[in-house]
Amino acid sequence: MDKVAASLEKNFPSHLDDLKSLIRIPSVSFAGFPENEMLHCAEGVAAVLRKRGLENVTLLHVGNAAPYVYGERLRAPGKPTVLLYAHYDVQPPGREELWTSPAFDPVLRDSPQGQRLYGRGTADDKAGIIMHTSAIASWLEAAGELPVNVKVVIEGEEEVGSNHLGEFLKVHRKKLDADVLVLTDTNNFDCGVPAITVGLRGIVALEVEVRALTKTVHSGMWGGPIPDPVMALSKMIGALTDDQGRIAVPGVLEQVRPLSESEIAEFQRIPFDEADFRRQAGLVSGAKLLKDGPSPLAQLWRLPAMTVTAIQASSRKQAANIINDTAWAKVTIRVVPGMDPHKVSQQLEAFLRSKVPWGLEVTFKGDGGGAAWSANPTGPAFEAADAALEKGYGVAPYKIGCGGSIGFVGPFAEALGGAPSILIGVEDPYTNAHGENESVLVADLRKACTSEAYFFAELAERWRK
Repeated sequence: MDKVAASLEKNFPSHLDDLKSLIRIPSVSFAGFPENEMLHCAEGVAAVLRKRGLENVTLLHVGNAAPYVYGERLRAPGKPTVLLYAHYDVQPPGREELWTSPAFDPVLRDSPQGQRLYGRGTADDKAGIIMHTSAIASWLEAAGELPVNVKVVIEGEEEVGSNHLGEFLKVHRKKLDADVLVLTDTNNFDCGVPAITVGLRGIVALEVEVRALTKTVHSGMWGGPIPDPVMALSKMIGALTDDQGRIAVPGVLEQVRPLSESEIAEFQRIPFDEADFRRQAGLVSGAKLLKDGPSPLAQLWRLPAMTVTAIQASSRKQAANIINDTAWAKVTIRVVPGMDPHKVSQQLEAFLRSKVPWGLEVTFKGDGGGAAWSANPTGPAFEAADAALEKGYGVAPYKIGCGGSIGFVGPFAEALGGAPSILIGVEDPYTNAHGENESVLVADLRKACTSEAYFFAELAERWRK
């Protein structure tokens, strides 16, 4: 393993170049962005996999989805098979004027945490691809072969909901057989402090549109007797939470399973610094934290949350003196274990419908939802991950939750018959994934790559016992 680690250290600049080459491809999977760039990136990922020693590398097509990239190296008879997952699609770049350097031009810059690589997809999730390929290549150079069997699947539609994942798993089920699943699309607890994610919140999303008019009208000529749909929608949204920010929709919080004593003890054990938390989130100085439960970490990982992710009537640019004809918003609830996403969606719609004022018209559109997921972090795979991360980072990992939703985790784990799922990654509180100036801390990427190389050895050793 010393030789493997030395190989990775020696070749890390080359692996970082692989990451830069993928970042330069604007593989935005959202509608309205060039579809040819998705194929371009899939081919680029396949080229990296082949260069780093994967065999039978191919693009797998399902429906009109961006292609999945598959590769394998199955030369360790009697050893466990590890399915390694990441995704190559990325979020839209956002507001160009807020990027310090172009979103798809990877740039190394110093930061208070150390040198960071900036660009869309640096951490979410093209770094995950490099974690896999660098670990594999380092073993092949130093030892001639891997101590485990590996299969690699790199998805191209994770950022838009993995809509074809079910079909993909059904069509290619036999190709995906594995003993352990490793997904490199989550975050560390802090810079230099690794983590294994053992719980994910699910999500319910509902669009609501309120209509008062068949056309916009002059606010001076008609204002007063004509109800304003923006005001109406604001009243409806304002009723969704109480003064402390807690969800006020009847029946929603009643579904939440109470925290156990052991959960409360674990949340209290994990360090929390409010000043750091506020700084990492970018919270303005006068804003207070909306506290509920034993700690803000419990709120993020184990309790549901309501958010209005978008709202629209007119726009800043076209803020004319009008009464808008309609007002629209997208409301989401992050759900936790024990909550039924379908039931929550029905409760949310019924509550909003009951709050529509002045007899205005209202329409709803749900765009799907996903259940929460949790793991039992015991057994040889988790023991191997614990040991590997501690060796790679020099610090024992925390078992954490994730406030976000990763829709592929549950279906993948279920398709593999409940195989243990190890969720790791390189995001940190300063990464700003999905926002402008996304970045990855280079030192932590190196440690993450080394940790995955250690994981292969640790798993091979423990699987024999």
